[in-house]
Amino acid sequence: MKTRKISMRMCLGCGEMKPKKELVRVVKSPDGEISIDLTGKKSGRGAYICRSTECLAKAQKSKRLEKSFSCMIEQSVYDTMEAELKNDGQ
Repeated sequence: MKTRKISMRMCLGCGEMKPKKELVRVVKSPDGEISIDLTGKKSGRGAYICRSTECLAKAQKSKRLEKSFSCMIEQSVYDTMEAELKNDGQ
């Protein structure tokens, strides 16, 4: 049997290449709303981070999500994403 290809994505926080299923997708919807997509099926532009709040903090500090989505992201959006990541880990 053929082995399946594992899709690799880069975390915007730590910069490591990891399998897509190990990462969380952050999505910018067509109407401009930015949120965490735990299912990986929402429509829109996607970027990936590890399932840790440390990687989210690194991505926020270096403004990598803002560069990826070409828009400003408010602090309240980061706070909401951090809360969702903490709830996902439990």
